[in-house]
Amino acid sequence: MAKTKVADDSFRRARALFPHTRRVVYFNSASYGPFCTPVAEAMRRNIDLRLAADRDDSHDAFTCAESLRRDLAALIGARKQDIGLGLNTSFGLNLAAWGLPLERGDEVLLSEVEFPAGVYSWRGAAEARGLKLTFVPARERRFDIEACRRAITRRTRVLSISWVQFFNGFKNDLPALAELCREHGLYFVVDGIQGMGVEPINVRRLGIDIFTSGCQKWMLSPQGSGFFYVAERVRERLRSSYLTWHAADWKMRYDDLFKYDLPFFSSARRFELGYYAVLNLLGMQAAVELIKGLGIRRIQRHNYALIDRLAAFLNQHPAYQVTSSMDRRHRSSILTFSCARLKELHRHLLKQRFICVRREGSIRISVHLFNNNQDIDRLIQTLDEFADRFPM
Repeated sequence: MAKTKVADDSFRRARALFPHTRRVVYFNSASYGPFCTPVAEAMRRNIDLRLAADRDDSHDAFTCAESLRRDLAALIGARKQDIGLGLNTSFGLNLAAWGLPLERGDEVLLSEVEFPAGVYSWRGAAEARGLKLTFVPARERRFDIEACRRAITRRTRVLSISWVQFFNGFKNDLPALAELCREHGLYFVVDGIQGMGVEPINVRRLGIDIFTSGCQKWMLSPQGSGFFYVAERVRERLRSSYLTWHAADWKMRYDDLFKYDLPFFSSARRFELGYYAVLNLLGMQAAVELIKGLGIRRIQRHNYALIDRLAAFLNQHPAYQVTSSMDRRHRSSILTFSCARLKELHRHLLKQRFICVRREGSIRISVHLFNNNQDIDRLIQTLDEFADRFPM
C-alpha cells in the first residue's frame, strides 16, 4: 500500500509540471507530447544566455550532449558509445538505408502497415542503390511474424519495422523478430518512436542493429530532437554519405583547427550531423530527467492502468468497439476504438477539450504520465453521454 501511495504521489507531482492539465485533457502523445515547465525553463535559460551574450557558451552543448548519450543509453540498455544524437526518427532510418553494407538486388522486408517514415527512407535508398523492397502482408492490420518468415529469401538482408504501430498501438514482438533475424542473418532495424519512454527495452540483449527514435512524442521533448543506437558490430561496416568535422575527435581543442587527419570517432558520434540544435538539446535533457525520475517501467504500469479503465468501459458498451490488441505481448500506451459515428464523435471530443486524433478508422487515445483517473472518467462520461444522445 505504501509503495502505491509513493507511486501515486510521484505521478501527481509530475502532472503538476504540465500546465495544460488545468485546461484540456491531452490524449495525443503518440503525435507529439506537451511541454512540462522544466523543458520550457531550460530553453528559456538558453535564450536569456544568448540574449546576454556575455560569455562563450559554445561548449555547453557538448556537455549536454554527453549527458544525453549516457542517459539515453541507460534507458534502452545500451552503452554511451552506441548512442548518437539526431533530429528525428528518419535520421536513423536513413543511416540504415544508405549506410548498411547492401548490394544491388538485396532485399529489405517492411510491414505493409508501416508508418510512412519507415517506407520512404528505404524507398529513396532502394531506388538509388538497386535494393528490393518487399512488404510483408499483415493479418487483421497487425504485423504477422509467420508471414515475415515466409517472405524471407536468399537475398533478404534487412528487416525494418516499427516497435509499436502508430495507428492501433500494436506492439510488435521484438524478441521473436530478433530471433528470426539471428536465424537468417538479417540486419534488424527498429523505429522506436512509439515505444520510447513508455515501454522498457534492452537493445543489446535483443540484438537490434540500429534503433532510432524521435523524442517529440512520448519523450516529451522539443520537435527536432532524437537519437539513434548503432550496435558496435555494425558501426565499422556502416558507411554514411555525409560526415562533418565533428565526426573527428578534436578533444574539445578548437584553438588549432588546421588539422585534417584527425581520426574519426569509433563511437556512434561519428554519424551525427555536426553542431547541435542547442535549444532542442537542452529541452530534451530536461524531459529525459523527468522520464528517468519516474522510471519507464513505472510509467508503463501507470499508463496501462488508465488504458484498462477505459477499455473496461468500451468493452461493455454496445456502441463502441476496441480496435487495439490488449494481449500482454502486444498492448501499448495507445488504445484505439471505433463506432458508427466516428467523425461526429471526434468533433464532439475536441469541443469538450479532449485532445485526440482519428487514425485509420479509429479514434486514438494515447495516455501518458500526466494523465490520471479523472481524465479517463471524464472521457468515459462524455462517451456515455454521446452514445445516449446519438444512438448507434
